[in-house]
Amino acid sequence: MKIARIDYGGKPTYGYIDGDKINLIDGDIFAAHTKTDIFIPLDDAKLLAPCVPSKVIAVGLNYADHAVELGMKTTEFPVFFLKAQTSVIGPGDNIVYPRHYSSQVDYEAELAVVIGKSAKNIEESDARDYILGYTCLNDVTARDLQKIDGQWARAKSFDTFCPIGPIISDEFDPSNTAIRAILNGEVRQDSTTAQLIHKIEFLVSAASKIMTLEPGDVIATGTPSGIGEMKVGDVIEIYIEGIGTLRNQLTMDN
Repeated sequence: MKIARIDYGGKPTYGYIDGDKINLIDGDIFAAHTKTDIFIPLDDAKLLAPCVPSKVIAVGLNYADHAVELGMKTTEFPVFFLKAQTSVIGPGDNIVYPRHYSSQVDYEAELAVVIGKSAKNIEESDARDYILGYTCLNDVTARDLQKIDGQWARAKSFDTFCPIGPIISDEFDPSNTAIRAILNGEVRQDSTTAQLIHKIEFLVSAASKIMTLEPGDVIATGTPSGIGEMKVGDVIEIYIEGIGTLRNQLTMDN
């Protein structure tokens, strides 16, 4: 199953990807819906962020290779933090450099879980029943502010600091999937989700025991080694095998 959210006649609309076309649906992808007889060529579609989460729950230090890179000890329980809903943008949208506040903006390639139905206090063994699918996410970070603040809300939540997309997919094995960050055509992060310390089912269960997960919510599962800085004009691509490539450009604010 591969799902796209597109601009159709000025209205956000969901559809199922069928070969090189998108079969639009009538209704809500997270509730009752039916397929229509409308097909849009995938190459002609304006892809939007594939969901509109009420919250983005992110996980810090969750790849073994990244922990080694930083020389930091991993934690028994995942370090959760939140990114603002207003930080979410879609494929092709610009990441805006907040030049009045930060002097270092970094990329972080992440596999993101999209929640399919409301979840509260669920067990790890049931977690997959609550997952609609997976998408790419760039946990854009004002690294200098993260170091200054000690907590991460400001550094992670500027508008445009959470690109997600291009689609939602469950047609791959999330336990051992290639993940890369490519900056201006050069691979900077190159790892696999087999490096995840806290696995996906555990993350979903653990998060649900803290806060109710709503349909469309996103859990960003952490980033591998190789994080680095972006400059204005750079094009950053997040590639995950089985999902595709999320591409955005860093531009300067006014």
